[in-house]
Formats: sequence, C-alpha cells, structure tokens
Amino acid sequence: MTAGRDFPADFLWGAATAAHQVEGSNVNSDWWAFEHAPGTAAVESSGDGIDHYRRYAEDFALLARLGHTAHRLSVEWARIEPAEGEFSAAALAHYRDVLVALRAEGLVSFVTLHHFSLPAWFAARGGWMAPDAVATFERYARRALAALGDLVDYVCTINEPQMVALHGYLEGYHPPGVTNPTLFTRVGRVLLEAHHRAVAATRELSSASPGLAVQLPLLAPVRDDDVTTAFRDALRAEIVDLYIDGIRGPEGGDWLGVQYYRKSWVDPASPTIFATPPAGFPTTQMGWAVYPDGLRQMLHRAADCGLPLFVTENGIATEDDRERIDYLDAHLRAVVDARAEGVDVRGYLHWSAFDNFEWSEGYRPKFGLIAVDRSGGFARHPKPSAHAFARLARTGRIDSLHETATHTKGAPT
Repeated sequence: MTAGRDFPADFLWGAATAAHQVEGSNVNSDWWAFEHAPGTAAVESSGDGIDHYRRYAEDFALLARLGHTAHRLSVEWARIEPAEGEFSAAALAHYRDVLVALRAEGLVSFVTLHHFSLPAWFAARGGWMAPDAVATFERYARRALAALGDLVDYVCTINEPQMVALHGYLEGYHPPGVTNPTLFTRVGRVLLEAHHRAVAATRELSSASPGLAVQLPLLAPVRDDDVTTAFRDALRAEIVDLYIDGIRGPEGGDWLGVQYYRKSWVDPASPTIFATPPAGFPTTQMGWAVYPDGLRQMLHRAADCGLPLFVTENGIATEDDRERIDYLDAHLRAVVDARAEGVDVRGYLHWSAFDNFEWSEGYRPKFGLIAVDRSGGFARHPKPSAHAFARLARTGRIDSLHETATHTKGAPT
C-alpha cells in the first residue's frame, strides 16, 4: 500500500441506490400497493421518487465527478415482469441504457436483482410463501441476466434477505405486513434457496461475479439473563448465521456484501423485539444506536463464509452533515482495523447516494451524500459530505474527510 494511504489504490469507492426508492411511480409493485393501503405502516407514498428513472445519466455523471469508482443500483422486477410471465422489452431496454450510461462514466456496477419490492401479481399469489416462489424468482433472474448480464460487473442476487423476512413477516411494518414467527423462519430459507438459484443462473448467463448482500446488526441482550441471551442467540441464528453459513461453497457466490448500521439490543419482552438503545448512545433519525466497532466485529463474522467482502451499505440518517462526516470517519476506521486484522474487504459503498424514499419511514430520514429538492424540480445538491467522500476516494486517506474543499477540484458545488 502506498505510504500515507489507509486504503489501497484499487479499493472501490461508491454509493448505493435502490430502484423503488429513487425511480418513482413503481405502480405495479407490492410496495406501491402497501403505501396506498388503508391503515398502512408507510407514512407517505414514494410518488415520483427522486425522478432517477429519467435522470440516471446525469446522476451517474455527478457521482463520477465526485470521485466514485463504483455504484450499486437495482433493477425493478415489477417493471421487468409487470404481469406474470409477461416481460417488458421496454423495461429491459431501459435498464440496458442505464447500465451503458454507468459504464460510460467508468463506474464498476453492482446490480441487485431484488431489493425489497415485488411485482404486485407475485405478492398476490403469496410472494415468498408461494409454493413456486423460488422457481418464479429464478425465471425472472434468468430473463434479466440474459438481457443485461453482459453489462454487469457484480450481481447482487437479493438485498438483505433477513430483513425481508424480519420486517415483512415478524415485525410486520413492510409488505406483506405479517407477524408470524413460523413464516419468518420459513421465508428466510426460501430466500436463501432463491439466492443459490440466482448464483447458478449468473454463472450460466453472465460473466458477472454473483454475491449476496446481508444486513448484519451487532445484536446484544438488553438484560444479562439466560432467557434474554437465549432469545438474542436465536434471533442471531436467523438473521446472521443462516446466511453467512449458508453461502459457504461455490453455490453461495463469489463475494458477500456486508451492510451495517447499528448495534441493537434484543428484548423478548418487547412487542417490537428490540429495546430502545441505552442512555448515552448517540442515535440517528431512525433511532438506531451508532456503534462503529460493530462494523469491525461483523466484518469478522462475515469473513467466516470464506469469501471476499464489500461493504455494500453503511451510512447515517441525519440532518447534520457534519455528523455524517464523523460517522464516515469512525466506520471507515473500523474497516481499516478489520483489514489490518486480516479481513479481505475490497470496497465501500455508502448508503445512500441521494436522499430518497426510506420505505415505511418516507422521505424524512436523510441518508444521502446528495440532497434532492423534490419541490424544486428535483435539483441535486451535493452536501459537504459528498465532497469529503470525494477527497477520500481520490486519496485513500480517512483524514482527507476533514480537509478543506481545495481537494475536490472538478467536483460540482
């Protein structure tokens, strides 16, 4: 490594988006229906998103000017297959245009096949609990890969399968809004099998490198007693161990994406499963406890799968952009520590590129490096953190986050 750098020159730097959160008007999806249903847990509709469906080329150009070398996005199943067995040539052509534009900017592509949202017709048939769920997803994955795979560098099969199961089938504040522990555990295993099928499809139909992206919170018992500790261990088995242990071997993929945001205290007596963070812990707009060393710890656990790692999401919801820069500093030092301890981490993709729709929380949480004026023509406004991230990407030095803007020559203001 070059003297003075914290990260090697070939380390990938970028940010992430997800189709439903940025594109807008995803009207054939289960999430659109969920947002508009009576009594929904969603505080508002995704509406026009941030108009990324039309503005993708200028968005990629902006990210490239801000020093990014990679970008993670998703293609939308509900657009590609709006009715069962009916694949949209126009949607596939659109996503080819998207990926051509991404490649034209020199950005390494991480393309997610499923990022939370499902076609409404699939959800109506039972979604991930449908008897043919895995085969249905595999059919979609094969069609998408056949059409797009030559333009993709890394395929992420499924985003956060454990959170699809947890939020949708145990906590109930994502579609389908179920609170059933039995279905929670069943769905996790269905999603793992769907991942394996998509890995095989990727190997057959594309030269892209397949992997999985998992959210790995650091879980702690809220009380030091046997019942609470056992409950924590059981939950950890379902949302951490199942996936890390389940991707060992060639069928599991070539890499693992680690997504880390928080330390969470588990409480079997809580109706929400989780407890409020203890007094003294800084928290985000999401109420999540900021605990940077948790990223180091979970990178070590993720490394047990035997695959190279990328941090495919990490970030903070805050209106205070100085806090975002401090969050980046602390969490990237955790990555440096993990690498120094032998963990093979090859890139960092911040969540998120833009302020966007945060699922049931709506547009209130601000995760983005770039602000979007949704009432003023969707104008993009890079924050100081975007310029700080640009300095980091260009120098590989964490200290550059705090230097003056003279190091962001060529980046927009």
